[in-house]
Amino acid sequence: MSEGGPPVLAPTKLLLALGNDLLGDDGIGPLIARVVAAQVGPEVEVVESGEAGLALLELLIGYEGAVIVDAIQTAEHPVGTVLVFGRDDFRRVVGPSAHYAGLPEVFDLAERLNLSMPRDLWVVAVEVANPFDFAETPCAEVRAAIPAAAARVRELLGE
Repeated sequence: MSEGGPPVLAPTKLLLALGNDLLGDDGIGPLIARVVAAQVGPEVEVVESGEAGLALLELLIGYEGAVIVDAIQTAEHPVGTVLVFGRDDFRRVVGPSAHYAGLPEVFDLAERLNLSMPRDLWVVAVEVANPFDFAETPCAEVRAAIPAAAARVRELLGE
């Protein structure tokens, strides 16, 4: 406790932005997070990361709730569509090698190790055209999704 002021409380919610902003459409997660960061209170920690797989485990531990924002390419939705997935939407997927780990494996490992993972966890993803090409900004359709995605993130964070 610091003298002369209220105690500083640790953030209880995490906004985790995944993506590489050097890869155009793949950088949509950090762009959304930067918009949301200016609109949330101190109970939300905003983290940008290019990590994937088991490295995400360390980033998620200790929060009551979390929202992950990222690009997705399914070819099932128009480019720019904002999709929301809950933890139950991620079924166990057997990766092509022992080195691969996605969200299902991260959740499974956390449960086996009895780690304190967010009980409320959401993924807000924007359907992208091309997450692999170098570009300074996402395509126009993906950029146009930023306000709707940011609003959905704030809603899920309870802001």
